Amino acid sequence: MKRRDFIQKTAASSALLGLANIGLSSFSTIETKKITILHTNDVHSHIDPFPADHPKNANMGGAARRAALIESIRKEESNVLLLDAGDIFQGTPYFNYYGGELEFKLMSMMQYDLATMGNHDFDNGIDGFYAQLPHAKFEFVSANYDFKNTILKDIVKPYKIFEKDGIKIGIFGLGVELDGLVDKKLYKETVYNNPIEVAQDMSRILKHDKKCDLVICLSHLGFSYKNEPYKVSDLELAKKTKDIDLIIGGHTHTFLDKPVVEKNSDNKDVVINQVGCYGINLGRIDFYLSNDKVYHNQTKNIIV
Repeated sequence: MKRRDFIQKTAASSALLGLANIGLSSFSTIETKKITILHTNDVHSHIDPFPADHPKNANMGGAARRAALIESIRKEESNVLLLDAGDIFQGTPYFNYYGGELEFKLMSMMQYDLATMGNHDFDNGIDGFYAQLPHAKFEFVSANYDFKNTILKDIVKPYKIFEKDGIKIGIFGLGVELDGLVDKKLYKETVYNNPIEVAQDMSRILKHDKKCDLVICLSHLGFSYKNEPYKVSDLELAKKTKDIDLIIGGHTHTFLDKPVVEKNSDNKDVVINQVGCYGINLGRIDFYLSNDKVYHNQTKNIIV
């Protein structure tokens, strides 16, 4: 009996020692977390909704309606990021009279988290953009515009990292070639760098060095260019890079019915979305991240 008790106790002790060497993750169930990305692009100073007699966009858009929609989604979802892909300025008399102050104040009231710069955001010059920044309670990112010899040095950063419910989300910005679109005297010593090369560096830093679970590019490059193949587009960006999970686009005013999924250089999916212009649509992408690192997303672009 004593020998049998000894064997049982020894076996139990060995089992406990074995358990001590197994990580808790071996017993954990797969936990899924949801991140809701809301986004706009090319709003172009459209504060009011289109009039009822507008031939194409009757009663559509408007900052107040967008704000109400965003607020209702935030009440339903815990982890929300609100982003803009550039060309906030230029398009209505509001910009001509107030120089961007109203746009930034309204976006701040809607609690935008981050934006990138479009070519029209230089329309009052780089100094005019800088002068309005005190009205913006959110930051701007641009990785391929080098501002080191301008007033925006150390203000517009290459990327920003957010953490929501333990999920790290790295976001970087890319801008279109300014030469030929914007007068040199407006953007001054801003240097444009190749967006593909910059994106490769940014995605590597965010995914591997910074250990981000989700990498997003805020792009003002344009969705695609059929007759201008020399221009870098979001489709080309997705194909020639890796480690980007989502590209939120702008510049070409492309109304996508639903996001396009493109294969990257590692043959992995990249989600690309753009919601046209003038605040007519609000983009929404829900990412579901589990601890086996498989991403799933459901998307709907919402008419405002």
